[in-house]
Amino acid sequence: MKQNLNLTPLPDAFYQYPTLQLAEELLGCILVKQTEEGTSSGFIVETEAYLGNADRAAHGFGNRRTKRTEILYAEAGMTYTHLIHNHCLINVVSAEKEVPESVLIRAVEPYTGVDLMLARRPVKKFQNLTSGPGKLSQALNINMGDYGRSLQEPPLFIAAGKKPEKINTGPRIGIDNSGEARDYPYRFWVAGNKFVSK
Repeated sequence: MKQNLNLTPLPDAFYQYPTLQLAEELLGCILVKQTEEGTSSGFIVETEAYLGNADRAAHGFGNRRTKRTEILYAEAGMTYTHLIHNHCLINVVSAEKEVPESVLIRAVEPYTGVDLMLARRPVKKFQNLTSGPGKLSQALNINMGDYGRSLQEPPLFIAAGKKPEKINTGPRIGIDNSGEARDYPYRFWVAGNKFVSK
């Protein structure tokens, strides 16, 4: 695809959608990370919504408030990064202040800075470059230093992209221990995109 989209941060108003709608609206947007080596980015092709206090799979379930989850209680449009099995995952803080909801970015389709991404994450099969939450963070150099950043300004931000033709929904992945929440259809992905994780 031609690299002719304007990579400027989306405004605060974009993040005011209810969490489930935001998870869908993020599809097709561009996740951008600027580093000293250069800029890399990817179209968001898969997300998962986590509905805080009422969602057994969410880090904010039961209004748990720890040093790690504190940013979930901030205003929408902030970055919540956390580690799972030494992989850094990036979430978009959503909902109003003091409501600990977020959207996990599960996969992106590489857009700009692909050489940089491949240097950080050499792969034999190109579609494995960013087809999972830990993979995309490694490729884009998103790390725990990004915790608490506003997604409305460099070096880490989300820009407008292209609207998907079709979006699929289904249960979230890897949350088998979350009771009834494991079946909630809170995962959204661009139909037919080869970078979707599963």
